[in-house]
Amino acid sequence: MFTRRQFIATSAGTLVATALPHIARADVKNFPFAEFEQRIARKDFKGMTKDMLPTPCMVVDIDLFEKNLRTMADYAKKTGISLRPHVKVHKSVDVAQRQIALGAIGLTTATIAESELMSNAGIKGVLWTKQPASVNNLMRAIALTRKDPTFMFVVDDPRVADQVQEAAAAARVKARVAVAVYAGLKRQGIENGRPAVDLASRIMKSKNIQLEGFMAYSGYASHTKTFAARCKKSQEDLSGVNETIELARKSGLPIGIVSGGSTGTYNMDKAFGLTELECGSYVFMDSIYREVGGQSDDAVYTDFENSLTVLVTVDSKHHHGQVSTDYGNKALARPTDTVKGKPWLKVSTEGAEYGILSWSDAGGEEPKVGDRVEIYCSNLDMSTNCYDRYYIAKGNDIIDVWPIMGRSGAAQR
Repeated sequence: MFTRRQFIATSAGTLVATALPHIARADVKNFPFAEFEQRIARKDFKGMTKDMLPTPCMVVDIDLFEKNLRTMADYAKKTGISLRPHVKVHKSVDVAQRQIALGAIGLTTATIAESELMSNAGIKGVLWTKQPASVNNLMRAIALTRKDPTFMFVVDDPRVADQVQEAAAAARVKARVAVAVYAGLKRQGIENGRPAVDLASRIMKSKNIQLEGFMAYSGYASHTKTFAARCKKSQEDLSGVNETIELARKSGLPIGIVSGGSTGTYNMDKAFGLTELECGSYVFMDSIYREVGGQSDDAVYTDFENSLTVLVTVDSKHHHGQVSTDYGNKALARPTDTVKGKPWLKVSTEGAEYGILSWSDAGGEEPKVGDRVEIYCSNLDMSTNCYDRYYIAKGNDIIDVWPIMGRSGAAQR
């Protein structure tokens, strides 16, 4: 005889299985949905599949992800260039630790909070790519320097360099600093040549600052389409940097590192003077990066796989040629997103919580209400900022969950 609780549970499971027969491969009747979060907390993923996940959510294909990490690590080892990957793309200690395990010499960060997060996780060789212009950032950078002597940051202004010296002297620490120089992006970087070398010399003379070298990030080159055009752009952007390095050497300044580069230029920038790469997107890839073209194919960039998707649910279907999804503006849906395995579907939005998948009459199979669709997002940095975890999948099975700990917010800045 069933108890009342068993009857309700069985009835609910039967109702779900009947209402959504196309997800029958998941054991919806027996999976304890009420214990979903508790299961994740204790790393118990038995029986958990993609069909059971709340949507929209981020899913990482572990096999493709690990392939991407190995490809970049193997390239760095083969060519003798160091790898200091950028964490702004994944914002995850779990991902960072796997990069370090494969030979990365450290990590690159965009904020002091990311630097603190990674350093506090025990990762050495963190390079923060912004100068500490505010009192808050300066004091936190000096505090992190005291705690972790391998931590480095950049400076591109003599006044900030003086402030760093003053704060470091007061704290009785020696800050490790690289000079950020202009490399095509107007957002930061002191003018190359004499201005950059003068700043480096100023830092060298500071008792509480150690000059590490230079940072030069050529962001526009990374998304220049076709390999040949990208090579030309990267070489042009880094030409002034090489002028600075040559002048610095003639001035007797030590050149420890010349840091920069990106996923789009990883296999060309060693020839243009960089000693280490700050690549980030290669771990997951996104829809826009796929369009820049690679060395073997001008149309599609195939060096790395799209290992991350946003899993969404089709919520409603009442209009010809389109369905509604739960992938809207708040989930950072973009018209440049692409649908995995369904190129005839186009992505758009209809509000904060509503997305649209549309197709022409000549399109392929039409999505049904309750279907799950996987989408390649357009911009990894921004999209990962909207979610709190990665569901790690091997095939259809969920095998782990990694928190996205470096998301933007008051406590994370």
